[in-house]
Amino acid sequence: MRILIAEDDCTTRTMLLNMLKKEGHEVIVTVNGAKAWHALQQPDAPRLILLDWLMPTMGGLEVVHRVRALPTEQPPYIIMLTIKDEKIDIITGLDAGANDYLTKPFDPGELRARIEVGSRMIGLQDALATRMAELQLALEQIKTLRGIIPICASCKKIRDDQGYWNQVEVYVRDHTEAEFTHGICPECIKKLYPSSTPTDRKG
Repeated sequence: MRILIAEDDCTTRTMLLNMLKKEGHEVIVTVNGAKAWHALQQPDAPRLILLDWLMPTMGGLEVVHRVRALPTEQPPYIIMLTIKDEKIDIITGLDAGANDYLTKPFDPGELRARIEVGSRMIGLQDALATRMAELQLALEQIKTLRGIIPICASCKKIRDDQGYWNQVEVYVRDHTEAEFTHGICPECIKKLYPSSTPTDRKG
């Protein structure tokens, strides 16, 4: 998992970096909100963010607002880290768009657990996005005949949207994914080739 740390306190930043690297994560480190925002606008931006609330140049809440305004089908999972522990602060952070909230000083074990929750959520989002893309592709590939089809009662040709009359197989081919193979049914064989119809033989 690629994780972005946005933390201006050197001690906390170093502790987070060491802990995450020990867990096998790829870590991107920023020291203020402006640098975090820049990193999050890149095509390969991390999907999980540990974001300090109080930072110079741009606060964590402003970063959250900007991230949530980005048009994306795979939004990042944001965990706010802050000394603010009043209920109103928690509500404010979550209302801004944060997914989780952890007050400082935090327990490393609890942070690991919350990161694991975020990783699972990202995995579910990716699986859902993949499934939706597959369904969209399937819908684009499927052509379905719908509505009233104008067909000649005599020759059975079908009139298309431009007013031209086409053979049934041509119309179906152009409006569906079906392919035709041609053969002759037993009744037509009798009509077309009456002399070739098998007869009973004695002997």
